[in-house]
Amino acid sequence: MTNIIIQGINGRMGKVLCELIANRDDCKVVGGVDISSYSGAIPVAASLEELAVKADVVIDFSTPNATKSALKYCEKHNMGCVVCTTGLDEECEELIHQVSNSVPVFKSANMSMGINLLAELAQKAVQALGLDYDIEIVEKHHHNKLDAPSGTALLLADEINKAVDEPYHYVYDRHSVRQKRNPHEIGLHAIRGGSIVGDHEILFCGPDEVITLSHSAGSRTVFANGAVNAAVFLSNKQNGLYNMKDLMKSLL
Repeated sequence: MTNIIIQGINGRMGKVLCELIANRDDCKVVGGVDISSYSGAIPVAASLEELAVKADVVIDFSTPNATKSALKYCEKHNMGCVVCTTGLDEECEELIHQVSNSVPVFKSANMSMGINLLAELAQKAVQALGLDYDIEIVEKHHHNKLDAPSGTALLLADEINKAVDEPYHYVYDRHSVRQKRNPHEIGLHAIRGGSIVGDHEILFCGPDEVITLSHSAGSRTVFANGAVNAAVFLSNKQNGLYNMKDLMKSLL
């Protein structure tokens, strides 16, 4: 049994996590962290240090500053940490690598298995198509999302770059640039509106044809399920930095 603390337990993702975990028999929520203390039967505190429970893993769906606190707490108490928060700064990314030298840390810009499969397909596509096909990534999210482009869009672009000899550079805005498109660029476009959970498209635009790879999340459950699977996966791991590729391999 994997005992889990959820940081951000009263947020949208935290509530979905609690509902999902309640229907599983391999893990349970033993505590939560949130600025709101309402939780029902689960003890919730304003910070991890104030939470008097023992756990194996912290799942973090919060803010970049809170993520840093979670990482330091997990390092101090020898616990695993599943980092699901996006929009992390360079300092936090460095802290993730530092803490992973002491405890197991799971980090993915998107916890959906489908998105990570999409990234693998994109790598195969760019290897086959080459510079004859221009690459554009379009992502769509709800109007409350703060970071743009999404961490997932950047993940997809980064994975594409791992499959080529000469990396593409990223272009986020073309309105002030009056020049021909560079074949070594990837355009990233963010759409914010309504209650869109998360849509991502990768367009390979070539001579007389467009190849589109896409993923659409119907609900937040796909991300929550990935986070819970990551927590259970991490509970018996040694120190190190893990990602969705490691989890997917373990399920094969």
